[in-house]
Amino acid sequence: MAVEKAKANATSAKDATVRDGIVGSPQRLVAIDWSGRIDVAGQRRHIWAGVWTRLADGRVRVQLEAGRTREEVAAWLIELAAETPSMVVGIDACFSFPAWFLEEHGCSDAFAFWRKVNAGLAEQWLAREGDEIARDERFWGKPHKRPEQFCGEGYRRMFRFADYDNKIAQGEPGGDPERAAKMRGITAKSPFQIGGSGSVGTGSLRVMPMLERLREAGFRVWPFEASAIGANRPQPLVCEMYTRLMTGAVAKSNAEARRAYLAAKRKTDALYKHVGRAVMSKALGSEDAFDALVSVVELARHAEEFAGLKATRDAELRREGLTWWPGISA
Repeated sequence: MAVEKAKANATSAKDATVRDGIVGSPQRLVAIDWSGRIDVAGQRRHIWAGVWTRLADGRVRVQLEAGRTREEVAAWLIELAAETPSMVVGIDACFSFPAWFLEEHGCSDAFAFWRKVNAGLAEQWLAREGDEIARDERFWGKPHKRPEQFCGEGYRRMFRFADYDNKIAQGEPGGDPERAAKMRGITAKSPFQIGGSGSVGTGSLRVMPMLERLREAGFRVWPFEASAIGANRPQPLVCEMYTRLMTGAVAKSNAEARRAYLAAKRKTDALYKHVGRAVMSKALGSEDAFDALVSVVELARHAEEFAGLKATRDAELRREGLTWWPGISA
């Protein structure tokens, strides 16, 4: 996809999400650094949540939490929403796949796709080998190489618009230098990649049962549905986020790099005055915790934007979804 088309699609997405005079900002924001690990211990260790809560007296409480499985995270979010309906949840996972793939499965929107995936397709696609059912070779990653149909001229085909726009298009002539800088040194990943370093497909397929459960519990899912954060009776909102767009360029796997990043934030960024020493210590302890903390601070920085998010009218985005990033609702 050329940058010109990417920018046109981004403009269309923004047109579909412009403010509508709605006021109000969430009382609570949750940023989840997600994991597709199948083992319980791995889920409890790698799924981290940053929680930013504005208390009744105006004070802010920031927490970092781990120790839950995917199912437990879903139940916990539903409990939080019952307590504080004016809540936004950002999850670091792709909410869908390229539009052509959904069309192939007869799905006109992401909700229909979730139902099919959750009925057993996810684990079928994630199986590295299969005796009874042939492996879908479009799902690749160690030990399987990227298929030829996703190489050369087919490279663009394995990405959603949001993936290509964030990770590739901004680095081309005419792209956004600020977003391009955040992607520096990062290899673009496709939801079809389910193995190897940085693969996103496993976590994305395994987030869909939770998304369906949250929606059934009253959560709205952007961009498929409009925000109701500013309504008289607010409803919780969940959106896709990409932690790299939140943190910017930093060697997150390096403990010293995390320490230097957070130390600089404490000195120069007023929002970090709300982050206590215990929370800061947790963020220094792992890349997952670091991502969760920095992401929730960025959600809080742009909290006023969430009330104005509108449902997309774009047929492609109804299938693929869209990554939230600061300013997309402007």
